[in-house]
Amino acid sequence: MQIDHIGIVSVPVADQSRALAFYRDVLGFEVHRDTPMGPDMRWINVGPPGAQTTLTLVTWFDTMRPGGVQGLLINTRDIDSDRAELHARGVEISEIKQEPWGRYAMFKDPDGNGFVLRQGLA
Repeated sequence: MQIDHIGIVSVPVADQSRALAFYRDVLGFEVHRDTPMGPDMRWINVGPPGAQTTLTLVTWFDTMRPGGVQGLLINTRDIDSDRAELHARGVEISEIKQEPWGRYAMFKDPDGNGFVLRQGLA
């Protein structure tokens, strides 16, 4: 096998426009694509600047309910600054905790999908 990375992770949301505003305006993700997919859906693909793996904000999978993704890790080089910035932007984010694998704080998107902001140990 010659698999070298995960390309896109589907994140289930209830309202694509609301989710796009959060990922773009609050998390600072780039919009890679926002195109219609029929009358009521859009293909919205977002990701951190320069990242290989991106997220698509989906509404069309019956078995994927909004808020169903939990524990998705987002790596950062400066957790203290990023946590403070997210908090200032109105995100409910936990205090930073320390584990043997690094420091982390947890937050949710508007649909309840759970993320872990993580800074590894140097």
